Amino acid sequence: MLIILTARIGAHERGLVFRNGALQEVLAPGRHWRFALSGELRIDRVSVREPILAHRDIDVIAKSALLDAMTEVVDLADHQRALVWIDGRLSAVLGRGVRILWTVFHQVRVEVCDARSLQLEHVDLATVLSLPGADAHLERVCVDAEHTGLVYRDGRLEACLGAGTYAFWRGVGRIRVQHVDLREQILDVARQELMTADKVTLRLNAVAVYRVTDAAKAATVSGDASQAFYRETQLALRAVIGGRELDALLAEREMAVSELEQDLSRRAERLGLEVVRLGIRDVILPGEIRTLLNRVTEARKVAEANLIVRREETAAMRSQANTARLMSQSPVLMKLRELEVLEKVAERADLKVVLGESGLSERLTALV
Repeated sequence: MLIILTARIGAHERGLVFRNGALQEVLAPGRHWRFALSGELRIDRVSVREPILAHRDIDVIAKSALLDAMTEVVDLADHQRALVWIDGRLSAVLGRGVRILWTVFHQVRVEVCDARSLQLEHVDLATVLSLPGADAHLERVCVDAEHTGLVYRDGRLEACLGAGTYAFWRGVGRIRVQHVDLREQILDVARQELMTADKVTLRLNAVAVYRVTDAAKAATVSGDASQAFYRETQLALRAVIGGRELDALLAEREMAVSELEQDLSRRAERLGLEVVRLGIRDVILPGEIRTLLNRVTEARKVAEANLIVRREETAAMRSQANTARLMSQSPVLMKLRELEVLEKVAERADLKVVLGESGLSERLTALV
């Protein structure tokens, strides 16, 4: 049966004429009539104001050359993505598949990206990430200051990221980002039971400050770099403390710390770490050892005190002997010494001394 199809196409519309499922004609704005048998002809009105043509037969339309003058066909493979700019503004992020973009009413620009590169590097990255629906195709990663981000793709390390915001394409592999802190970390190694070279068991508390210098090595050499560094610190303490006797350890504590720091720095370098500072905070001895050390210290101090007293007594006697020798050799010096004695006596008593003839001073001195 022959029928007449009437279609009124608006100013911002186009009419798509399908005959037996194939696109046959594109109608411009206006009123149109078409004759056809029942069911063989269909006229669909579509708006050119919408940037992307939405139609159930999009694949049929894309293969037809009838819309080439007024559309741009975007056919994306599995590894391709596209950024669509409409009138200078980002409008959409497209995944794989076929899209038809109208160029009649809008200025259209399409950027095709290869998702196999994994990371999207774009001058307008912030604009892309802020677009609604972008999260369906892009994974946002933010790396804080003093941190680094290790990007794994299907379990394989792909890149190391500095501080900033990054975007990675979805659907090209399993992506995982591990954040590594590059700031200084404090490791408290407490209550370590150690034995010195002379078989004295002591308890030691140490503290180590370290930081990550090679994030990739720190993440791949061991499952937990902090735990591995703690274990290496324990081994270094046992190696250094166990090679010294107790007296040498207490007397050369700074030297022991320096040796410990050198040993631990070599161990830390294999883990991608750097030792910033290291110190032995406390050395706790058993009760009986502390008692013995206190006795030894007390005896040493008593001996030092006695030695100082004997040294001073010897110096005083030596001074007196020198004075006596000088007086025996100089009578005038002896007279001056006598006068000094008389002066001291006169200060303590009401005594008047008159010096006259020779020998008077000797008699007064003898009298006193």
